[in-house]
Amino acid sequence: MRPDGKNIVVTGGGNGMGRELVLLLLQKGARVTAVDMNESRLDETKMLAGNHAKQLTLHKLDITDRDMVLKFPQQLQNLYSHIDGIINNAGIIQPFVRVNDLQFSDIEHVMNVNFYGSLNMIKAFLPELLTRPEAQIVNISSMGGFLPVPGQSVYGASKAAVKLLSEALYAELKSTSVRVSVVFPGGIVTNIAENSGIIMDRNAPNAEKIATIKLMPAPVAAKIILEGMEKNKTRIYVGKDSFMLNLLYRFSPGMATDIIGKKMGSLLP
Repeated sequence: MRPDGKNIVVTGGGNGMGRELVLLLLQKGARVTAVDMNESRLDETKMLAGNHAKQLTLHKLDITDRDMVLKFPQQLQNLYSHIDGIINNAGIIQPFVRVNDLQFSDIEHVMNVNFYGSLNMIKAFLPELLTRPEAQIVNISSMGGFLPVPGQSVYGASKAAVKLLSEALYAELKSTSVRVSVVFPGGIVTNIAENSGIIMDRNAPNAEKIATIKLMPAPVAAKIILEGMEKNKTRIYVGKDSFMLNLLYRFSPGMATDIIGKKMGSLLP
């Protein structure tokens, strides 16, 4: 789906990849509703939009609050006659620890934001999307959604749930006007750790190793995602790491797991 002239909702639009998706959509002629928990960051997104700011509306919304999310489409009817697409970008990671050391509160928070947050948005907007002649749902999963990453086991489980949900939606909606894309970013430069409430200790023993990991700039990632959306791609791989590890995982799951385990497992405290 081409974004020009379309009304699109983007979650996590206050910073990182979500912000870059918002700005690029505006440049491509879309009218965008940016959703985030942090109002000041949403204001920063609007400031960065410059002359395109008139095409942008901002909404503070907790996507884990099901009742509020289900009311959200009705709120937007005061601004738009319809919505053509949603990009479920908002997400958090877990503390970088083994499952044995992970608190249940962190587990539930990760699942609520990454999986249930996306599902809430889909359930809220899908009835309206089905009435449109052309519509699209874009769900941001992760490389960790198809490949096990030590220290991010529950994060990966939440993103694997997003992956399978997206693929099932694609099958269910294939005969409709609603296209579904699932995105698998590799390493991207974002504020996801800070947004997840995780403080990175620069003096920690693994800090130097973490700093050496090469990451893709968020604007480049956003460009790849929107190009995939425009081509109605079912699966969008962002970064050479995601693309290559997907191929390797399909060929030899054990080998791929050993490679990522050796690299990421060494970063665990």
